Amino acid sequence: MITPDTKDWTWVLQRPCEECGFDASAVPREQVADLLRRTAPLWEEVLTRPDVRRRPRADVWSPLEYACHVRDVHDVYARRLHLMLTEDNPHYPNWDQDATAVAEDYAAQDPATVARALTANAHHLADAFAKVTGDQWARTGLRSDGASFTVETFARYFIHDPLHHLHDVGAPLP
Repeated sequence: MITPDTKDWTWVLQRPCEECGFDASAVPREQVADLLRRTAPLWEEVLTRPDVRRRPRADVWSPLEYACHVRDVHDVYARRLHLMLTEDNPHYPNWDQDATAVAEDYAAQDPATVARALTANAHHLADAFAKVTGDQWARTGLRSDGASFTVETFARYFIHDPLHHLHDVGAPLP
């Protein structure tokens, strides 16, 4: 599974994803906010499906679990972006997405509540990306595994996640 903390992350910026086809290298940094806003209604649609709680296999999340993950990724990335814009070369706190899925019991959450929170988080992060200008795109931050990002690479790396997971659940990409 492609995740926000995958250690070998640079390929995401260099070529289309072999699984979902998304090409982050073709997305101008200024378009990340709009693209993110366009994902929210697609996730809302996913969360109304009758199979929203069904896992296709025991080792693959259900659409609801993916949506919970995407909701939380939006929140984590909003906090990380804030750090990058307000501190010099911050180190992001570690986030264990698998532990979060278990601790928050993603599979038992209410799809309508998840849809509202995912949409709110997506718009909050999109608004933050939309405000980035000029030299701010070159500001840096470090992930707990040592991976270094600029705001630009962070934005383009990030946007692959909600799009890839739309693909994972069989939803159309914007």
